Formats: sequence, C-alpha cells, structure tokens
Amino acid sequence: MPQNRRKFLSSTVLAGTGLMLAPSLLSACRGRKDPLFGISLAQWSLHRTFWDESLGKDPLDFPVIARQDFGIEAVEYVNQFYPGRARDEKYLAELKKRCDGEGVTSLLIMCDNEGNLGDPDEEKRFEAVTNHHKWVEAAAFLGCHSIRVNARSEGSYEEQMKLAADGLRRLCEYGDRYNINVIVENHGGLSSNAKWLSEVMRTVDHPRVGTLPDFGNFRISADEEYDRYLGVKELMPWAKGVSAKSHEFDEEGNEIHTDFYRMLGIVKDSGYRGYIGIEYEGSGLDEYAGTRATKALLEKAILSVS
Repeated sequence: MPQNRRKFLSSTVLAGTGLMLAPSLLSACRGRKDPLFGISLAQWSLHRTFWDESLGKDPLDFPVIARQDFGIEAVEYVNQFYPGRARDEKYLAELKKRCDGEGVTSLLIMCDNEGNLGDPDEEKRFEAVTNHHKWVEAAAFLGCHSIRVNARSEGSYEEQMKLAADGLRRLCEYGDRYNINVIVENHGGLSSNAKWLSEVMRTVDHPRVGTLPDFGNFRISADEEYDRYLGVKELMPWAKGVSAKSHEFDEEGNEIHTDFYRMLGIVKDSGYRGYIGIEYEGSGLDEYAGTRATKALLEKAILSVS
C-alpha cells in the first residue's frame, strides 16, 4: 500500500544510524500521520456544491479542491458529475492533467444510473453491463484501480444473488481487459445485507470483484437495518476500498451514529491497508465543514489503531 514502503525505509534508516527520535519527529520522517491507511475524498461529499451551478464549481476542479482545500491526495469520482464524458478523451486528459498538477491519485469512479447488473431480464442485465464498459475505460485512462457499482436485482433472496453474480462476473471479465476492478458498495436493498453480499462475492469468484464497505449504508428496508459493525467485518475480506460515511457530530467531534474508532479497529484487524474515503452526507454542517470534521475524526481514529 502507498505508505508501507515509506514506513519500511524510514525505520531502516533510523535503525542504521542508531538514532532514537521523538514520536513527532519519527512521524515527520515517515511523511504522514496515518502510517496504516491513506485518506481519500469521495466526490459525493461535495455533491450539493457541484450540483449548485450558482457556486461555480467545475467538476474538473475536484482534484484541485481535494488537494488545496482539504490537503487530500487521493480522490473517488462520482459518474453523475461527468455525464457524456466517459469517452471524451480531451476532457479526461484535462482531468488527469489537473490531478497530476496537484499530485493527486485517482482511485475509483462511483457508478450509478447505468441499469441493474442483477436485472431479471437477461437483455436488460446485458445492457447494464455494457453501459458500465465506458466507465471501466475511463477509470483505466485516469489511473484508477476500480469502478464502484451497485448489485440491484429483483426476486427471491437466492434469485437476486444468482442474477447479481452473473452481471458482476460479466463486468469483471471486461475489467480484465483494462486491469480495473469491479467493487460493490452496501447501498440499500439486499446489498446492505452483508451476508448476502458476501455470498455474492463467493458466487462471482473472480479476482477483480470486491467490496467497498460503507460505515453507514446498512438500511435494507424501511423496517430492517443490518448491524453496521458486523456488516463491515463481514465485507472486509473482499474490500478494495473503504468508505467512512458521516452525518452528524457531537461536541467532541465524534460521529454520533458510528464509532469510528471501533470501525477502524475492524478495518485494521482485517489486514486491509489501502485508502479510506471520506464521504460526508450530513446537513447539520455545510459540505466543506462536514468534510473537514470527518477528516479530523478519521485522522484521530487512524492514529489510535496505528
């Protein structure tokens, strides 16, 4: 992962010189405060900002905003802000140029509104898979490792599992051509049932399929919610990303719905050592303040398990 080599090199140099450094200086030598995980920014954290044309925020500037306004060096795009741009090479080249100019890494594209990968109608399911192809190509162009998709379907518990697995496998096989993973977020319906989604992963049985465990999306229906801590634990074996969802904070800066410290312990214990994405979705703070509050809490939680 991005920090492991840096951690190894810094510890090797210190051992070779025989110096004993204070923790703060050692942290500086390592180059970051979060030795186990990197922090990324999900574009959805600023969805109102990008949809409000009066604010004049261009989605092309997302990597610039991430770096300059939040000090974040990795981003997760949302396809809804780039309609008609997935195969626009000139546009994507400009987006990539802005990433490179800020030293920002593109991680993934969150894909919605492209059809149901588990549609019971085989023709519609095939169409949904095909609709995602352009985002696989765009992700590869930008240097991402994955696209995030949904596993929506209809029918019985077992039928939806089979149908979703079929669509995901087909998309993973296309992802093979571009070295792009296909990862599923717990995002409502049966996908928020971690046991069901885990079984879908086993059924797909493809190295490119994975999960994007979200700390907060475990509402299966209006009257059923999955335990979020159990859910994250069950989904982590397939995780190729993690989403730190936040809504509201108390006076000490803790998220009132999710114990971030407990969640980070679960993530650490799974062996995952990738990026954790900030996804602020609250309304009590404006999007910039909410994103900063989530970042501050996430940094403390990461340090607590490092």
